[in-house]
Amino acid sequence: MSEVLAQTLEACLRRGVKEFVVCAGARNLPLVLAVIRCEGIKVWSHFEERSAAFFALGRIRGSKAPVAVITTSGTAVAELMPAVIEAHYQQRPLIVITGDRPSRYRSSGAPQAIEQVGLFGHYVEGCSDLNGENVVPLEDWSGLSPWHLNVCLEEHAEVPVISLPADQAARAVIPRPPVTALVSFLEHSFRGLVVMVGGLEEDEREEAYHFLKTLRAPVVADATSGLRELLGGVVLTDGDGVLRDCLPGKVLRLGDVPVGRFWRDLEAHPEIEVLSVTRTGLSGLARDSEVITGRVHDVLRGMGTPPAAGDVLDLLCRSNKRKGILEELLERYPDSEPGLMRVLSSHVATGNSLFLGNSLPIREWNLCAQTSVPVGEVQASRGANGIDGQLSAWLGATMGHDEIWGVFGDLTVLYDLTAPAFLEQDRGKGRVLVVINNRGGRIFDRLPDFKELTQGERECVINSHDQKFESWAAMWDLDYQLVTRCDHFDVTRRERPMVLELKPDEKQTAEFWEVWDS
Repeated sequence: MSEVLAQTLEACLRRGVKEFVVCAGARNLPLVLAVIRCEGIKVWSHFEERSAAFFALGRIRGSKAPVAVITTSGTAVAELMPAVIEAHYQQRPLIVITGDRPSRYRSSGAPQAIEQVGLFGHYVEGCSDLNGENVVPLEDWSGLSPWHLNVCLEEHAEVPVISLPADQAARAVIPRPPVTALVSFLEHSFRGLVVMVGGLEEDEREEAYHFLKTLRAPVVADATSGLRELLGGVVLTDGDGVLRDCLPGKVLRLGDVPVGRFWRDLEAHPEIEVLSVTRTGLSGLARDSEVITGRVHDVLRGMGTPPAAGDVLDLLCRSNKRKGILEELLERYPDSEPGLMRVLSSHVATGNSLFLGNSLPIREWNLCAQTSVPVGEVQASRGANGIDGQLSAWLGATMGHDEIWGVFGDLTVLYDLTAPAFLEQDRGKGRVLVVINNRGGRIFDRLPDFKELTQGERECVINSHDQKFESWAAMWDLDYQLVTRCDHFDVTRRERPMVLELKPDEKQTAEFWEVWDS
């Protein structure tokens, strides 16, 4: 059994894993101790498996390398499912190592014995059932998506001695993507071309920036593209509204699936040609569309200099009118949720990075945040677009960094209350965790069908609450500040992490959206 343990961990090390997130239990203790005793390995510990798995997903972003999360057997394994799903749709190399009882216990109903093999289904690239038989862990792993290592352990298994291998980690083989489809797509743009840019990896952004500046087509740029503030006049304000009123003939998507509503509206407009260039290979649509699978910068480099498509439909003029309306409303309703988001965005621009939680914060930021000063690195957990594990993923992505901001909704925070336990292992300074407390899931207010519900139905759907986050901040020994007005912000640089609770004026917020939607 010691050989199985050694084989498992050595396979991870050979594939470039140098960070492990461990949730210790009696069953997986030999695994945990073997990792702790291996020199040159970074070990993060946590007591709650769901949070730990999302933290590991964040560490993949932060380290640009595979990361493994280790759990004990039983229902602890099932807690990994949400993060595995996110890793699948984000195409992140998350390795889940699950301790298990010996295979003879399966289907017996014995304590801590569930059917762990195959639990993650098609959300993992493969599952190695390591029960003493001749199985080579990670032999067929591409290194581009999740993998499950299920390790069967006898009671009192011996702890193996593991050494960090001297040889280099095997790298994922990334094929050269085709570019002819993109060249052909751009050749005929007389019906109007719009580019929608979702989340981009850091190394994809520079090439995308130069491509879009040359193309000069109108752009809808998510904050996670890193280009929202840099592209200036070609970026549409309120792209959803502008494009809804004046449909383009073609949409080119770069990067992840865009956040905005218009991307979903494309389902109802099959006449609009859509081409996606994305490293995940996922179209993001149920209708017919074309996809080029590859890293965005590789595809754009391969096609050479793009044509100057321009703004055939005069969308930028329409955008300027919407921008004027937006600025007037932000001034009229300064303490509304959009108004506080605008002021907050100016403070965030003084930091080094931003993480936006799902789902209303990222939408409001895209619409309302200032555009004059580029924000540093902007990230979000956009795979299956769930709200669970957001704080943990943020912490994982930014461990050890200074002047870090995260902006989350109140329900998102309530989903991940244990995440601040990781801060005891963080050496970064000036971390600010922003909670937009609007007393529930207010994104439902933005849905047309919501207006037809009764008051009781609305309360149920929104999950209305009166929670306050000051005591939660105190529980984790975090500084705390409450902001209810745009002139209440006091976020001067500080050493300790802080919870910044924003409570927008509900009347101003309702009036803002009523006017904006009219």
